Amino acid sequence: MQRLKVAVVGVGHLGKEHARVYAELPGVELYGVVDIQSKQAEKIAQQWNTRYFTNYKEVLDKVTAVSIAVPTKFHYAIAKEFLRQGVHVMIEKPMTGTVSEARELIGISKEKKIVLQAGYIERFNPTIVAIKKLSINPKFIECHRLSPFTFRSADIGVVLDLMIHDIDIILHITGSKVKKFDAVGVNVISDKEDIANVRIQFENGCVANITASRVSLTPMRKMRLFSEDSYISIDYQKKEALIYKKSPELTLKSLNISEMDVSTIADLRSYVFGDLLKIEHIKMDDYEPLKKELESFVDCIVKHKEPVVSGEEGLKAIEVANDILCEIGKNLKLSHIS
Repeated sequence: MQRLKVAVVGVGHLGKEHARVYAELPGVELYGVVDIQSKQAEKIAQQWNTRYFTNYKEVLDKVTAVSIAVPTKFHYAIAKEFLRQGVHVMIEKPMTGTVSEARELIGISKEKKIVLQAGYIERFNPTIVAIKKLSINPKFIECHRLSPFTFRSADIGVVLDLMIHDIDIILHITGSKVKKFDAVGVNVISDKEDIANVRIQFENGCVANITASRVSLTPMRKMRLFSEDSYISIDYQKKEALIYKKSPELTLKSLNISEMDVSTIADLRSYVFGDLLKIEHIKMDDYEPLKKELESFVDCIVKHKEPVVSGEEGLKAIEVANDILCEIGKNLKLSHIS
């Protein structure tokens, strides 16, 4: 069976990891890597025993599939050429910088009947895969995604750089449309928002509060989900998720709190958390999310399946993100913090 020929365009911080995974996947030939920085391209090519190029046009007619991991402002133009050539495209988040660009890429992929997959790696995080299987109906979601400034995504702000991961996950979990939202943001280092907070109300009644920062000293990637009978705490970095399940007997009325003295209430804590509130680790598989993501991309090509994160889903996240950016720009004049 002939192996699938794949190229990686952009082999910087993330793209070089795409090259590593493809080089190790069965049934895949890493045909080459592309980067305008010739030394970096040559280094990664030598590492994985493949070719290197400095112009993506050199591989347009040589490959069946491509991963695009260049700065966001170049996503649309490069992806468009590969799609027109009939090449299956995996494009890192955000898929494009604008809604119209995303729609055009989706249109081309439909016309050519080829795979267009948006690179939202958190969809393949074992924690998200595990909690999605629980079929919870969250009423409130809280997210914190904080990181130091890396200078790698200076062409976009924190909403498209970091927050969009949580936007995509929340849309995925709630399965509901946005009803209304409030958003604020400020720039600290760059000329775009480096810190942002948004409160989203969905049509199904769920409310999400999302905070993203790329000027934090300590990285954090956490999410909390609250439903009527449970609370889930997720730590993406630790690949850990805890679920707190409430017993039907756990109500203030059943416990008669008003009739208890202070000492009784103090003794009650161990009873509530030991017998009426069960805390469990959510079982999940242990694997590398990027490898699972690219395996899925290849599988969709070979078996003619719809991607886990299709172009349409990538578009939904961009639409919400762009609305948030408009709200930030409308309500607050971004200014440097002295």
